Amino acid sequence: MKREKSILLEKSEVFSGRIVRMYQYLTSQKKELVMSKQVLRSGTSIGANIAESRNAQSTADFIHKLSIALKESDETLFWLKSLYNGNYLNEKEFDSIHTDAEELVKMLVSSINTLKKKYQI
Repeated sequence: MKREKSILLEKSEVFSGRIVRMYQYLTSQKKELVMSKQVLRSGTSIGANIAESRNAQSTADFIHKLSIALKESDETLFWLKSLYNGNYLNEKEFDSIHTDAEELVKMLVSSINTLKKKYQI
């Protein structure tokens, strides 16, 4: 049986691809190895945790996995700002991927709050 993908999962998968391509650019073109690895880990972890939430054992477990994705999103925002402040990303590059990261944060917060309210958790 095929499960439908959620919009949140789809957006996180696209974002993960962008993060991977940014990592490749930063390491090959800018020779930046530390922060780029950090943003690669946190940025790809967002989608991984959202995907994992689809197999949650309970509503509380589902919320917990989305909460981990939210934490990873916040960490990703930090690393993106650090890369921008360190002049590894120009304003256009930063604005584009930062906007996508903020959209994921908003979607995760909304999903978590809706679930907590619905199930009174």
